[in-house]
Amino acid sequence: MKMQIQILKSKVHGATITEANLNYTGSLTLDVELMERAGMIDGEKVQVVNQNNGERLETYLIKGGRGTGVCCLNGPAARKGMAGDKVVIITYALVPVEEAGNWIAPKVFVDEHNKVIEQ
Repeated sequence: MKMQIQILKSKVHGATITEANLNYTGSLTLDVELMERAGMIDGEKVQVVNQNNGERLETYLIKGGRGTGVCCLNGPAARKGMAGDKVVIITYALVPVEEAGNWIAPKVFVDEHNKVIEQ
């Protein structure tokens, strides 16, 4: 059996929460352009780290409108942050140990409007 290790697959760094919708069924709605730039897909498990309050949560992605800059915490996740908070959105992948050192994770940095400033 080959050993596997969990590594950073991709991240969106410094995104601003645009809204928190407690009455939605759950997840993180994210501008599909940011998802594509980071190599993230609809339904993928993500970790969201709130830079303002230190909260961490795991949920899944839902495609938001292209170019809208949307970053919305839905359902119970809405209790973990509020509009204006800065977050890091992270995905991980299991890979064989011998391949882990070759992976370069896409890192997408955004401005206060969730527009890409660096990749």
